[in-house]
Amino acid sequence: MSSMERIYQIDQILGARPFATRADLQERLGVSWATLKRDIAYMRDRLNAPVVFDRSLGGYRFEKPEQQVGPQYELPGLWFTAEEIHALLTMQHLLSNLDTGGLLGPQIQPLLARLSGLLGAAENPVEEVRRRIRIQTVGAREFHLDHFQAVGSALLRRKRLVIRYHARGTDKLTEREVSPQRLNYYRDNWYLDAWCHLRNGLRAFSVDAIERVEILDKRAKDIADTRLDEVLGSGYGIFAGDQVSWAVLRFTPERARWVASERWHPKQEGKFLDDGSYELRVPYADNRELIMDIMKYGSDCQVIEPEALQASVAQELRRGLKNYRV
Repeated sequence: MSSMERIYQIDQILGARPFATRADLQERLGVSWATLKRDIAYMRDRLNAPVVFDRSLGGYRFEKPEQQVGPQYELPGLWFTAEEIHALLTMQHLLSNLDTGGLLGPQIQPLLARLSGLLGAAENPVEEVRRRIRIQTVGAREFHLDHFQAVGSALLRRKRLVIRYHARGTDKLTEREVSPQRLNYYRDNWYLDAWCHLRNGLRAFSVDAIERVEILDKRAKDIADTRLDEVLGSGYGIFAGDQVSWAVLRFTPERARWVASERWHPKQEGKFLDDGSYELRVPYADNRELIMDIMKYGSDCQVIEPEALQASVAQELRRGLKNYRV
């Protein structure tokens, strides 16, 4: 029986009887006197339980409500084992590393304090989780918290937005009216999938590239999930497009041991070849991001098809070589 289960039992016993002796409690719970003392102290100190020892009765009882002084006593509605609490703290630590803008921190902090209190440990379990579990994000870009909150609010309330957007590819600023559809967390950064009323089509916007945002009192245009997936989720990476081609990539046996366990796309297909190399097939609508990922493997990756992708990768490699004297 866990400590929380014992406390729940003590609460039931004292709530159903005028009093209970130490021997009665120890027998019901199957614990030593030292453990029972710790449980009762925990109930008093952390849960504000009005447990008193009545010498005239020779046992423990709850004070009557009119006699109670201090905060109201009430058992929490949810009980967790120590393992479950540690799992929740670890999950929060993982989420906090996604929350680079500080959106969740103020709301989560009271919960962390309550979970730590339930553990009743001398050390700070939150700090222990942070010290023992290290998470490193690479390439995460900072965004304005108020922009993220406005986007999230409009998304859930189904309102349109006016955004001033910096398209880094063209280095141009545009003002657009958009209907937000969903938020994507992709490669350590947030993207807004939205219907762009300026371009009259679906687009993915980097939240960190939004320089101004305003919520309009206009109903957002709703796009079916199937259409969103067709345009924004069918191809490789974050770039949109509904004209999908398939790339066939071959990795050397040395690199195959890693790539075979990687997920490049939900619809990817892969197989080991007789010589130990690995062949990966992935769909793509725009080759920009795919080319970047191919090139990071250097000579360990060969584009088998299509020919257009082969030519694009070869051209990028030739351009790169011009930066070096070889």
